[in-house]
Amino acid sequence: MKDFSKLTALIIDPSSGMRANLHNMLNLCRITKIEHAVSASTAIRQLQNKSFDIIICEYDLGQGQDGQQLLEDLRHNRIISLWAIYFIVTAERAYEKVVSAAELGPTDYILKPFTADMLLERIVRALEKLAIFQPVHELIAHSRLQDAVQACLAGEAAHPRLAVDFMRLRAELHITLGESQQAEQLYRQLIEMRTVAWARLGLGKALFHQDRLEEAEEILAGLVEENNKYMDAYDWLAKTHERVGQIERAKAVLEGAVAISPHALRRLRRLGEVALAAGDVKVAERSFQQVVTKAKYSEFRDPEDHVKLVKTLVTKGDAQQASSVIRDLQKSLQGNEKMPACRAISAALVHESLGDKTRAVEELATAVAACREPIGMSAEMKMLLASSCLANNLEQGASEVMLDVMNNAADGAAMAKAVSIFEKHGRTDLAEQTSRESRKQVVELVTSGADKARQGDYKGAVEQMLTAVQKLPDNPQVVFNAAVAILKYLENLGWDGNLSERCRLLIDKARQLEPGNPRLSPLAELHGQILRKHGR
Repeated sequence: MKDFSKLTALIIDPSSGMRANLHNMLNLCRITKIEHAVSASTAIRQLQNKSFDIIICEYDLGQGQDGQQLLEDLRHNRIISLWAIYFIVTAERAYEKVVSAAELGPTDYILKPFTADMLLERIVRALEKLAIFQPVHELIAHSRLQDAVQACLAGEAAHPRLAVDFMRLRAELHITLGESQQAEQLYRQLIEMRTVAWARLGLGKALFHQDRLEEAEEILAGLVEENNKYMDAYDWLAKTHERVGQIERAKAVLEGAVAISPHALRRLRRLGEVALAAGDVKVAERSFQQVVTKAKYSEFRDPEDHVKLVKTLVTKGDAQQASSVIRDLQKSLQGNEKMPACRAISAALVHESLGDKTRAVEELATAVAACREPIGMSAEMKMLLASSCLANNLEQGASEVMLDVMNNAADGAAMAKAVSIFEKHGRTDLAEQTSRESRKQVVELVTSGADKARQGDYKGAVEQMLTAVQKLPDNPQVVFNAAVAILKYLENLGWDGNLSERCRLLIDKARQLEPGNPRLSPLAELHGQILRKHGR
């Protein structure tokens, strides 16, 4: 047996008996550095402070989250990496629960009862594959995505039995790099090699990113029709329908997906949003109520879900139930930094629906003041706040909130959506004024940093641009230029490990905000050259 004595493991299970049983099995596998968590919340706190080689999680965690929802939280909040070894254990053989776990991509799921030998086999298989892919994972972790593509090519040659897995990862890297045409070629090659659903899904995504929406829709609709168990295909088909304005069709697709797999919170949330946009208040209310209920025990509950439910109930005309949701928001999310702003927005919606404009205006002013702080409020929620301000003649508050939204608009579509809020209220003039001010502020921030760099004040340029990122954390131009400023510092003033890591995070953020930016690959390559120069 291989030496696993250095491996660490986390067992997540509410049952002391099952934890002891798994602990003994791991001991038989020569794994002795083991910690236990009795719930999702305790597991999250442990994983925030320490990484583990292996995570074994019971699907049924009792009251609160299940193992699938926990995995969603851990990955969505980047507490564990996409390649972390995560096993889901379940005695439930019903398809619904199994597919809900499988769609989020755990390393494997294990049906009880099982033996120590069976567990060992799964662990060995997972570790062997992880070791082979480790060089690629390390390059991805350092944002050296082009190098990771080349490492995948080398992996395909060295490990023919895993060639398909390397090709799949390479295609996903091309998508991340904004190189959807290269991804398309790979997925077509994979489909020719073997007809697998994920390759066809990848091709659909590649076509979607190229705005070849009719072709994407044909592929994705075919996948859903042939295999109603492939949940990601539903999500991308719904996105495709939304992109072309077919909201009713998007809603129908998401309803079908939720009926099959009702545990994914982000899909439930999206169904609620699409249903509300389509005017289907009944489906919207049901969806947002499920989101609020299912997320009740999550460490990452979002007060904005309560606001969406309140908005739906107000649209329905049920102010009494909306007020009950606000009380739950105050009680259950006390201490969350977004709660005061979300409570105020929700209360304003209720007061406005009851015709109490005075109290609505008071709450809106409270919400605007709360949003001046960096509390992480989404652009969508700020636009809802701005719209309410405009409806109540609070032009200054609307402009202030929308200026922040426009400053952080990732692309032209996001800016157009912000402008449309003013236009719906007949204030095109205010939209133009706010847009001009936004462009002015962004240009001034970027120019000031560039000027300092040209003058040789590389430290000042970094300080200036990092301050700009604090002000405009989601503006791709600002984030990109902050990374540039750090690279100029490292080139001219020498190595700084903390700044290098900050640069990597900025490049990752810029890629998320603007994946098609052709300047990102050279920027990441320059960072890689600097790392290699300093032996990192």
